[in-house]
Amino acid sequence: AEHAQALEVIPLAVDLFGRVSRNVEAARGEIGAAEADVEAVGIAVVAETARAYADAAAAAERIAVAERIVALLDRSLTLTERRREVGLTTGLDTARIATLRNQRQADIPALAAERDAALFRLATLTGRAPSELPQVAAQRVSTLRLATPIPVGDGAQLLARRPDVRAAERRLAAATARIGVATADLYPRVSLGASIGSTGSNIVDVFGGGPLRWLLGPLVNWSFTDHSRARARIAGAEADTRAELATFDGIVLRALQETETVLTGYARTLDRRIALQASRDAAERAVRIVRAQQREGQVDGLVLLDAERSFAEAEAQLATVDAAIASAQIDLFKALAGGWRDSTGA
Repeated sequence: AEHAQALEVIPLAVDLFGRVSRNVEAARGEIGAAEADVEAVGIAVVAETARAYADAAAAAERIAVAERIVALLDRSLTLTERRREVGLTTGLDTARIATLRNQRQADIPALAAERDAALFRLATLTGRAPSELPQVAAQRVSTLRLATPIPVGDGAQLLARRPDVRAAERRLAAATARIGVATADLYPRVSLGASIGSTGSNIVDVFGGGPLRWLLGPLVNWSFTDHSRARARIAGAEADTRAELATFDGIVLRALQETETVLTGYARTLDRRIALQASRDAAERAVRIVRAQQREGQVDGLVLLDAERSFAEAEAQLATVDAAIASAQIDLFKALAGGWRDSTGA
């Protein structure tokens, strides 16, 4: 009688109830969320690097304007002192100009500190030691501007560009998929396989080369889970999904709030620049008029210096609002995840 056999079982799990596919779906969701998180870090680094450069350049521009104002006030102070010496004015005028001059001089160290702090940030963000300052940023350069127009159109599509929104959506998808994984545990797990082996009358026949008969046949293996534990896992997965949904809703609302705030602030800053540009242009026209009057002997040099100082003050205000515009544009870049294309595809 045959009483010895050697069998090899080749198992194959069957995903009848979607457990494996939902696990794969959940894993893909987590991967997508991680990729979006990495993109968010990249956008933040790019934005803050641009902000550091813009702040350094703006501070350098304001320092140059402040130094020009101080130089004009020095000349005004000299002329006023001469007029006082000959009795054409009083010491009060001299004191007023000296006070204004010292106030403007005091602004310069504060602006220099702002510039240096921005350069330190720029060095850190570009992987350099603070002592390795990129000196080009300390020079007077053009104010940063967006390379392409602000995108318009479907607000939902613009918000979907944000990596934090995409990460939240992917985590929600992963949590939803895990409900399917937990639900699949309610059903038995089925493994299909095949058995292949040999039988003989004794152990020597099986392994020692005696007369054998080969067998090939199917195997079906069923395993059942504890339903109470499976339902507890389903409840936990559903709770996680509700939490991820609440997180997603909160992130979308925060994204809307950030974008609306940035756009509103940007628009108001542009309006302010228009007014300050008009003020600067008027001050420039006043300087031309006073210069013509001085050439004709109608006014003295002190009046011209005062007009030139007003013009420099207007330019200082314009430089300040230009810095605010650059900062608002960087905020907009972050709020809309940057990198959009204009209508030409550029």
